[in-house]
This record gives sequence, structure tokens and C-alpha cells, in this order.
Amino acid sequence: MVNKNSIETKVLSQAYELFLSKGYRHTTMDDLALALGMSKKTLYKYYPGKLELLAASFEMLKTKLSSKVEAISDNKYIPFPLKLKSTLTTIATYLAPINPELFEDLREVAPEVWEGLSEYINESAYVRFHQLILQGVDQGFVNPQLNISLVVMLYASAVQSLIDPKFRSQFPQLIQDGMNLSTAEVYDQAVSIIYKGILTDEAREEFMNG
Repeated sequence: MVNKNSIETKVLSQAYELFLSKGYRHTTMDDLALALGMSKKTLYKYYPGKLELLAASFEMLKTKLSSKVEAISDNKYIPFPLKLKSTLTTIATYLAPINPELFEDLREVAPEVWEGLSEYINESAYVRFHQLILQGVDQGFVNPQLNISLVVMLYASAVQSLIDPKFRSQFPQLIQDGMNLSTAEVYDQAVSIIYKGILTDEAREEFMNG
């Protein structure tokens, strides 16, 4: 006999994939039932509607992300530079697939889910990131003269703003057209710019000595 929890996990995983690919508005219970190979009647036994599926699928996402980030943070055998890179890569891996259109769907159609996800990112992912940066200061890998909260806020505000369609729409079309990056590339380049800078090694040395 198939375990109920395993079926629920399968349903949530498939629902999440559909939400990512089609958006919340354009995903139907018929789509999900077809993808799962089950009837809508059976599907409704597990979840009463699309909104409940959306909320549950994002709860699953948050649980997985927290588990991964905590495992990296708590591992005493990973050197700080690798721990920092692994943490940022993990956050990007889980959050980058959520494209701007889906974020817009969440904000407008499912505000409670949107607020819950935003709160989680702010209070959970970034708090752990803050703790990690503090470890870097203690171990001599991060400049102790920097304001650590500012470091975290720069990263958070850059990423959240760049994947927000309303924020991007404020810019001239020329700038918008130049942002032909996937969400994953936005995460990657935002990290690179903030932590490596925009200058070449030669220009950076001249800047520091100028």
C-alpha cells in the first residue's frame, strides 16, 4: 500500500513544478491531475484547492532550504570561504527558479503566501547568512571594519529588488532590455559584484592606493 505522506509529497512536488513553469494563475487542478495521472476527485482528497496546494508547496520549499542551510552552517569541517559559497549557492538554487512572474502572481493573487515567503527569506535565510558572516569575521576572513548588517542588507535588497517586476519597471526601457538575465544569473552576479566588486585587480589596487 502506498504511503499517504509519499503521495502528498509527490503531489506537492508536481504542483510546485507546474507553478514554476506556468505560474499560479495559469496552473489548474486539471493540469496537476493530468501530470500526476490521477483523477481530480482523488487529488481533492489530499488538498481542497489550488491555494492550499500553493501554500503547502512553498512550506515544503522553506523546510528543504532551512535544512540545507543549517547543515552547511553547522558543519565545523567546512572552511569559511567554501561555507560562504555553499550557503549562497544553496539559497540561489532554491530561490532562483521562482521567476519574477510567479512572484508577481503570489503578491497579487496569494498575498498571504507572498508575505509568508518574504518573511521567511528575511527572518530565516538572511539571519543565518548574518550569523555566517560573523563567523567569517571571527575567523579573520571578513573585514571587521565593515558593518555586517549592511553587508547582508546589500545582498538581500539587491536580489529581492532585481527579481521584483515592479522595481525593474521603474527603469528606462534601455536598462530593462539590458537585464536579459535569468533569475539564477541575477543571484550569481549580485553575489559576485557585492563580494568581489566591479573593478579588475589592477583597477582595484589603483583605487585602494589612490
